[in-house]
Amino acid sequence: MNKFLKYGLIGAGAAATVVAGGAAYLAATFNPNDYKPQIIKAVKDEKQRTLKLDGDIKLTFFPSIGASFGKVSLSEFNSEKEFAALNDARVSLALLPLFSGQAVVNEVMLNGLKISLVKLKNGKTNIDDLLGKEKGKSESKTESKPEGAPVKFDIASVRIEKTELRYRDENTGAQYALKDINLKTGRIASGVPVKIDFTAALQAGQPKLDMAIQLKTSLAFDLEKQTYRLEGMDLLAKGEMDGGNLEAGLSLPKLEGSAKSFKSDAFVLDVEARQAAQSFKMKLSSSAYGNFEVQQFNLSDLVVAVNITGDSLPNKSVSSEMKGGVQVDAGRQSAQISLAGGLLQSQIKAKVAVSNFSNPAIRFDVEVDQFDADPYMPKKTEGDTGKPASAAPEQPFDLSALKKLNLEGGLRIGALKAANVKASQVRLNLKAHNGIASINPLSANLYGGNMAGSVTVNAAQAVPSFAIAENLSGIHVGALLKDAANFDMLEGKGSVSANLSAQGNTVGALKRSLGGSMALNLADGAVKGINVAKKLREFGKGGASQTMAASKEEKTDFSEMKASFKVKDGVAHNDDLLMKSPLLRLSGNGDINIGDDSINYLAKATLARTLEGQGGKDSVGGITVPVRLSGPFADLKYTLDFGAMVSDAAKQKIEAKKEEVKTRLQDELKGGLKGLFK
Repeated sequence: MNKFLKYGLIGAGAAATVVAGGAAYLAATFNPNDYKPQIIKAVKDEKQRTLKLDGDIKLTFFPSIGASFGKVSLSEFNSEKEFAALNDARVSLALLPLFSGQAVVNEVMLNGLKISLVKLKNGKTNIDDLLGKEKGKSESKTESKPEGAPVKFDIASVRIEKTELRYRDENTGAQYALKDINLKTGRIASGVPVKIDFTAALQAGQPKLDMAIQLKTSLAFDLEKQTYRLEGMDLLAKGEMDGGNLEAGLSLPKLEGSAKSFKSDAFVLDVEARQAAQSFKMKLSSSAYGNFEVQQFNLSDLVVAVNITGDSLPNKSVSSEMKGGVQVDAGRQSAQISLAGGLLQSQIKAKVAVSNFSNPAIRFDVEVDQFDADPYMPKKTEGDTGKPASAAPEQPFDLSALKKLNLEGGLRIGALKAANVKASQVRLNLKAHNGIASINPLSANLYGGNMAGSVTVNAAQAVPSFAIAENLSGIHVGALLKDAANFDMLEGKGSVSANLSAQGNTVGALKRSLGGSMALNLADGAVKGINVAKKLREFGKGGASQTMAASKEEKTDFSEMKASFKVKDGVAHNDDLLMKSPLLRLSGNGDINIGDDSINYLAKATLARTLEGQGGKDSVGGITVPVRLSGPFADLKYTLDFGAMVSDAAKQKIEAKKEEVKTRLQDELKGGLKGLFK
């Protein structure tokens, strides 16, 4: 037995001596630098690229097989422009373990590697020829994978220093660079946890980005079971983005999986962005599961918390925390999102479904308890009339997103305030497809009554069009007009209907193109700004027209008011106004120019036969007074034509005198006839 062991050891030593001697002889006699011209020519002939080998090539054969390269560069396809360059590279493998099917790598080192990737205008990239896509397709049909036990490998360490990767898109102009890449690992082998330390700098032009990235984690994998496990992963990115500061961190306690699936403990993503005017913080956490075979992925216990601070925000801060889940089925191209929680000052329940990721079809159902939109809407500056400045023309609507939108769903809001209009039990169903969006129904309770109707926007045509059909019943019109448009000229309760359409790509164009019809039917209200009865009580014997501004303290009461309007080219015309009160009857006709926010209207008020009880005079009973309302909404003027009233009064007196004389003559004639036939 001892002899066999002795001779075995002697034979092994002899074999090792032969291998070592052969390797030493090969290293001493073979110089790879002598073959540089042939290597350069082969690359040029095969790939039409220029290879430069400016540094020495060194080979070792024992006790490790290794190679090291000095400065190397490779040009673009059919060009002398540099595509990739390398300052230094070394790799070595232990020789003897190769005979037992093991690849034991002593060292892998890269220094100063630079690669520039370009997506060309024709959609191809500058590495397509190196990847050999067309050749690979033909070879894949005939090549078969060799069978046998997998080669075991063991890498002592990997070190990558001062590496740079650049990417440029010639179509979009986007440019990205990953610079100062440094990677350092411990031992890499099956079943052995390896520590990974990675740093780099990320730069971009769109958006402007300059970030420092740092990653630390521990990775373990099992080649036989084809599983892996990440533990204690911490990823930190910190730097500048579009003139502000951005910091993001991802913490992942454990992620394990295989080529088929993965699952993770609850990960945490923290994002903080700061600019001069405000700051933004977000924290997202969830466990995750995914199955690559069926292409299904799940965030089952998602929590998203957001906090934004800034002087321009309501109370200088807004916050939100939503909880729910996300399910994605990539095979069927569908996703389901369910969220509930606080958003701004509201409590929200939302369900969203997305299908067909290439051309998304979105379905949603959202319920909100209450929402006040006004704190988040632009505030008018002092002296702002709402009209665009003449030096700054209106900007057209951008409805391009609507043309590709495929959206359908419902929204319910318990209490809503928007543009100072208050409503409750708001319900709307929205449908958008092929550039046409419709809200039908659009209903709500507001100002003591209710609203029901629809709104349609057509962005499919060159100039977008809008249509609205709404019926308001039991509405306190005065409160609505005051809140909605700060128009405090009318009171009353009743119904208002509008069936209007407009076409244009600015607010001004829409107002000038407005067409359709409107109608109102009010009761127990008042027209503010003038008290017709009072003005007539103050009237003396002289008569002349009098123009006065609207007075906030004056109003003319009515028990009934009806009117209909025909709207064309932004002008609402009325000729059937009827307003009644115990003291007067009022009719009229005229125009409301919505396009330039002005009124030109002539009303005729006919007084009752007596103003007794109101301090009036019997002599003015039955007189018709023309009242003209004109001017811009912000500065309305009333003109009372007392001259016409005096003329009308004189006519009435003459007519009354005629009747008196006629009656007297008739009486005298009757008396004379009676005496004649006695």
